[in-house]
Amino acid sequence: MPGASPAATHGTPAATTPFAEEREPRVTRLQSLLVRLAPLLLIIGVALFVSACVAAPAGSGGSLAPSPTLSQGPLHPASPGANPVDLLAWLFTPIFQLLFLILVIFDQLTGSIIIAIIMLTILIRIAVIPLYRKQLVGTRQMQLLQPEVKELQRKYKGDRVKSQAAVQEFYKQRGVNPAQGCLPIALQFGLLIPMYSVFNQGLTNHDVNPMLNVFGVQLFTLDCAPQAIFSAAGHVTNPCLNPNALGINWSLAEPVTTGLAIAGFGISVLAIVSSLVQLVASRMTLPVTDPKNDDQNTKVQRQMAYFLPLISIVYGGFLPAGLFLYWIAATIIQIIQQYLIIGWGGMFPIFGWYPAFARGHTPRFPVQIPTAKPPAPGQSTSASERAKSVDRDLSVKSTIRPNRARGGRRGRRR
Repeated sequence: MPGASPAATHGTPAATTPFAEEREPRVTRLQSLLVRLAPLLLIIGVALFVSACVAAPAGSGGSLAPSPTLSQGPLHPASPGANPVDLLAWLFTPIFQLLFLILVIFDQLTGSIIIAIIMLTILIRIAVIPLYRKQLVGTRQMQLLQPEVKELQRKYKGDRVKSQAAVQEFYKQRGVNPAQGCLPIALQFGLLIPMYSVFNQGLTNHDVNPMLNVFGVQLFTLDCAPQAIFSAAGHVTNPCLNPNALGINWSLAEPVTTGLAIAGFGISVLAIVSSLVQLVASRMTLPVTDPKNDDQNTKVQRQMAYFLPLISIVYGGFLPAGLFLYWIAATIIQIIQQYLIIGWGGMFPIFGWYPAFARGHTPRFPVQIPTAKPPAPGQSTSASERAKSVDRDLSVKSTIRPNRARGGRRGRRR
């Protein structure tokens, strides 16, 4: 038929088309790219919300009088608008409203915003346990299969097409999907934007009752003030929910409450603690190998394991303290889950220190090396025969020349 590829013309199965050959490497590159761009995407998302939600100085002479923001009126669900910020806020409103409702319920039950934030975090992590477990298992399976993958790459060294096709077929036989780790990463960073709004808007607003209305039903009503009262710095002093606990206002950046700063830059102790626990979680997911013998993908993982946690220290100067409490609690739960499934992973050695309790440690739920799936009906049961079949298909496709415009040649005949 018109437009048919040479592979389709010769009856080559769809699974062995050039597009399929590139699928696994493209997915792997997509996963690496997502990990690389995650910090930048997070910064852009937070910047959009900061520019849209944080009160800016108004009036002449740099007055600190509060400017017209959402904090001066009751907290209503966002409406779609023409600009990207309004559209983004509207898209995240259902998630924001759900998280805020749960936080309000926990706050009313416990009377402590700290306990409410931790309970909300635990609930979220419980909801994503199956998804994150699948990611951990897939990551560990790929680590266990790396020796065989490297052997395949050595076998087809110099022929990138055959190497990629062989690795793809190998992963398919073992039932491993290299892309399954992308969704949990995107979900974790995606939740940060509505969680930021929960602390920045929900804990600073003087009347949150409109946000407690779902589909026209007022779930419950809080005793909120009719008007907002601002401090000289432009902060709301009468929020409906009490954001203060342990001497910290969890709706504001920690340096605003503590005044801790170095060279004019706010320092957050919570941000430093968050960086440390993230560093532990990141190192645990690394393979137990000598860094000198790492392949390119593992080198990228090691770089990200050290780079990503440090970003939290920069965020500590302007993000709400409650967001770091959420991140710390979520990461601790993540570490526990990782310990049960993959053990200490690549956590040790640290500066040459390798404790006895980490040597030969077996996780509570260890991941086994995935075995090859049984062949489909009519397919060869021998792995070597299947590899030869792949080689034959690739050889045929490499010798087939594209069907160039025959009509043009006929047009030149006399």
